[in-house]
Parts: sequence; C-alpha cells; structure tokens
Amino acid sequence: MVRNNTVNVIVPVKNEAEGLRLILPKLRELFDGNEIIVVNDGSTDDTRNVAESFGVRLINHSYSRGNGAAIKAGASLSNADVLIFMDGDGQHRPEDIPRLLERFEKGNDMVVAAREKTSHAGAFRWGGNWFYNKFASWMVGRKIPDLTSGFRVVNARKFKDFIYMLPNGFSYPTTITMAFFRTGYSVWYETCDVKNRIGKSHISMVRDGVKFMLIIFKVGVLYSPIKIFAPISLALFFFGVSYYGYTYVNETRFTNMSALLLSMSMLVFLMGLLSEQINNLSYAVMSKHNKT
Repeated sequence: MVRNNTVNVIVPVKNEAEGLRLILPKLRELFDGNEIIVVNDGSTDDTRNVAESFGVRLINHSYSRGNGAAIKAGASLSNADVLIFMDGDGQHRPEDIPRLLERFEKGNDMVVAAREKTSHAGAFRWGGNWFYNKFASWMVGRKIPDLTSGFRVVNARKFKDFIYMLPNGFSYPTTITMAFFRTGYSVWYETCDVKNRIGKSHISMVRDGVKFMLIIFKVGVLYSPIKIFAPISLALFFFGVSYYGYTYVNETRFTNMSALLLSMSMLVFLMGLLSEQINNLSYAVMSKHNKT
C-alpha cells in the first residue's frame, strides 16, 4: 500500500473486545495478519480471544501498563518502515487509512487524523482538547487542529528516536507531536470523521484532567521553555514594579515584597534561558545522531 515501504498497524486495547470485532475484519481487508499488531494491555474481557481469532500479531500485558506503554511495546516489536496507530474502541475508521497513507507518501513524516468538533465525546473532553490545541498552536506557531488524536501514520525510524520520551499514559500523542515539531519534521493534519466509541472510556475526568494540566507545562518545556518562563517572569516584574510604585506613592519606600518580586522575575527568566539552551543542545545532539 506504501511504495517500497513495509507497514505495521498498531492497535492498543484494554477491554475492547467489541471494538476489535468491528475494526479487525476491516483491517484484514487492507493488511495481512502479520502487519497488524494488537497490544492487549491487561484486558479482563474477551479481547485476547477476539484478537487471536483474526490471526493478528498479539502482545499481552499481564496487567494494565497504560496506553502509552502499549504503544511503545507495539512500536518496539515492529520492524516496519511506517507505523499506523489507531484505537481499538471503534472510533477510528480503517477506511481512512489509505487517505492518510496517501498524504504520508507526499513527503510528510507524520500524518494525524484530525477529529471534527462534533466527534469529541462530551463537553468536558471537547473543551479540554480545544484548550490543548490552542496552547500547542501558540507554542509551535502553526494551527494544530487535534493535538491528542491517537489515529496517525508516522515514519517508524523517526518515531522510535523519541520513544524514550513517551509517557506510559494517554499523553503519548501530545509528546510525539511536539517532539516532531521541535525537530523540524513535517506534520500534516487530515480531517477525518470519528464514530462514538464502543463501551466506556478509560479516561477519568478528574484524575486525567489533572494529568493533562501537567502535560501542558511539559509540552511547553519540551518545545520551547522560554515561551513558558518569559511570560511568568514578565508578570512577576510587572507586579514588582506596580507594587513598588504603590508603596513609593503611599509610604515613600522600597519594600521587601517589591524586592522579592523583582528578584523572582530575574531568577525565573534566567531559569527559562538556561532551560532553552539545554533544550537546544538536546535536540542538536538528537539531530546529529539521526544523520549518522
């Protein structure tokens, strides 16, 4: 399906027997069993038996390690040139794969299936994804319509260069996307329709909501730390100068609070500058490694 390249489809699943019954027949129409890798992340339902019945390559985790851990296990097993990641809950349509591969063949390093607004499940999930997309778009200077989509086609070699950075939870799409942008790889977003998932979501509104907030800062530090530290430094400087002006007019003195705020402003800026230099060196080493 991809000229001169081998392809593997990696499907991480946890208690998704019904979803697999829906998507595996369609995947088998596009690929043979050896090209499909199902990673069973500690399922307690009939997921394992369903996967085995379709003759796909199967990785079984004895307990749930997380969506990101399943992705890494599948990618590590694969020797293909191109990797396709998709969820096993019935949301992603195998019929969209040829279109994603066609866009990949046009010279992109990663092609992401961007969900329509109506495809997001629930107001909370849609609002969270909207915020992440806006934040990431500001960081990279390019519109990102869907930062967290798990349906994507990637260059296997380039993906594996960053596999050590990927978390074990649900934030692997965010991390790999920002890493690709930071390195200067080509990322393309292809709009695709997404169905309602089969069964109950494994994402907790409270637990994962807090994790996603932490991911926002991780994304910023991963891409360009100075873009995170500089606004904080500027805010502290503004409050320090404002408070000094207030105390000078009312008390004719320079207070300890003003000194603390201004000192913190300088420290935060220097931390951001140092983090930016370390970040640049890390990616420079990575780029040199990729060329050798």
